Amino acid sequence: MCGIYGIIRANRDVYEKELTLMGKKLAHRGPDDEGKYLQGGVGLGHKRLSIIDVSNGKQPMTNEDGSVWIVFNGCVYNYLEIRQELIQKGHKMKTYSDTEVIIHAYEEFGKDCVHRFNGMFSFVIWDTNKQEVFAARDRFGVKPFYYTISETEFVFASEIKAILEYNPSLRQVNEKGMKDYMVFQYTLGNKTLFKEITKLEPGHHMTIKLNDTLQYNVEQYWDFNFDYDMYHTEDYFVDKVRFLLEDAVKIRLRSDVPLGSHLSGGLDSSTVACFAASLLDGIELQTFTGGFKESKDYDETHYAKLVSDEIGAENHVIYPTASDFAKSIHEIIYYLDEPGAGPGVFPQYMVSKLARENVTVVLGGQGGDEIFGGYARYLVAYLEESLKGAIMETADRSQFVATLSSIIPNLNLLQSYQPMLQHFFKDGLFGPQDERYFRLVDRSEGMKGIFHQDLFQQANHGYSVFNEFQTIFNKSNAQSYLDKMLYFDVKASLPALLHVEDRTSMAAGLESRLPLLDYRLIELVAQIPPVIKFQGGKSKNILKKAVRNHVPDEIINRKDKMGFPVPLNEWYHSELNGFIKEILLDDRAKNRGLYNINEVEKTLNQQSKFSRVMWGMLCLELWFREFID
Repeated sequence: MCGIYGIIRANRDVYEKELTLMGKKLAHRGPDDEGKYLQGGVGLGHKRLSIIDVSNGKQPMTNEDGSVWIVFNGCVYNYLEIRQELIQKGHKMKTYSDTEVIIHAYEEFGKDCVHRFNGMFSFVIWDTNKQEVFAARDRFGVKPFYYTISETEFVFASEIKAILEYNPSLRQVNEKGMKDYMVFQYTLGNKTLFKEITKLEPGHHMTIKLNDTLQYNVEQYWDFNFDYDMYHTEDYFVDKVRFLLEDAVKIRLRSDVPLGSHLSGGLDSSTVACFAASLLDGIELQTFTGGFKESKDYDETHYAKLVSDEIGAENHVIYPTASDFAKSIHEIIYYLDEPGAGPGVFPQYMVSKLARENVTVVLGGQGGDEIFGGYARYLVAYLEESLKGAIMETADRSQFVATLSSIIPNLNLLQSYQPMLQHFFKDGLFGPQDERYFRLVDRSEGMKGIFHQDLFQQANHGYSVFNEFQTIFNKSNAQSYLDKMLYFDVKASLPALLHVEDRTSMAAGLESRLPLLDYRLIELVAQIPPVIKFQGGKSKNILKKAVRNHVPDEIINRKDKMGFPVPLNEWYHSELNGFIKEILLDDRAKNRGLYNINEVEKTLNQQSKFSRVMWGMLCLELWFREFID
């Protein structure tokens, strides 16, 4: 796990001091080592957190004759298997690092090398013979990659702040990105909140030809499809998921430094921790948990203790406070580069710091909700499709009720989701699916009146957030509403959560590995028919059955899914009230011209709860202060 950065220029040299300037902003990502490559118009930089082959994995790294150079951030978990294959093909290996494996895989397979990597990665390869740059990012976007490009210059880095340090003139707001943020509290596609800075999207790679000018091309190399397997039974899928889960955890345990696991007490992190403990051959697993003492509604530590006791792990617990929030929120925004998609970033940051005091690598359960269907909103889609099936299969009312009851035996679950159902079916049943899901995930309603209406006018002309949403939502070949929801969440909201995962871990100099985001798992789960995947309206049906006898039943059968809630409401009415109002109502906020201050003040004084609207305003204002002012 590292930080990469660099400058590629046409007809002009790159100087070491320019790379040094960028590298200083990424020091937290690589506290163990740093290196640079400079040759004419090519400059590559690397900050290293040593994980695999600690002694010999220094970067930038080259092949035997110095014709191919690489800077790489992440980990290729199946590097040992690829290494053996490359040796059999005649390649000579000097190290046991996954970085060298990427170099030789590129030599052997060209840009198709990315299809062989199972891991999290962003890397840049400079091919001196072709005078060409090849850059790639992993399938889910676990590792970040940002760049800005013109006809004569390509600048890239693991974090936006390094690019801004090189070129401060890029501190300009992206109006289209801001429109996205007001709806979702993250940006769609390759956009960032900075006008001229772009993301290389997950599952994409790019080539840049170095001539008198730079010619570049971005391509998608991976996606997943919903080609349903109608020939196998549920038991078959359960066995396959269990096998892949175990293997995904096993290859992520490869490390030359101390390793542990996040443990929230939820199903996903418990699954990872239980499988990891069983594979460590008697080595005690260290687990890391965060909780809040304000109320049991915010605390899952008793579930985490139940799991850690069951697997014989040493469980470390931290209880963040309102004071911790006030002290750390500014630096959290700094490390994020862009506002965070939800208050969970705060406890995640605190738990990462706790973990780093004990280990260098930590496993986590991120991605389970998106892949296996863990959010309550998926139940709404399942309900609609169940209604469709019941209507089509029955002729009279009594038969309809009987059929529907057989489809959803736990129909009483829906009672707790009435507000969501009312919002979802506001314009009637079976309307356009994309419109109704957009309403469900749209967070902009509470923002109305908060921002001046004449802001971001350029984005208002010819740009529609809904059209961008539609493009992603309707892109897959999914036939079921549930899978269309899953596809959008994997492609849009999950990268926003992974952005938080990367920044909170790397801010502490910690490598975070996510077994549930093994691409083999989602390719399998996408083939499972929805009637099996979400059988009877049971969230994560396949995952729960796959991990039974591995994870305690108390965790599998839990009804009170939390998702790391933060007691900001309690804090807002006590210790943080003055802190939040001071930020959102002071002269800097008033003079910015961004907010309708009267509406902001009304929101802060009249709303009884600390809402996602307040969170969005707080993060945005702190972001403006850190990166735009």
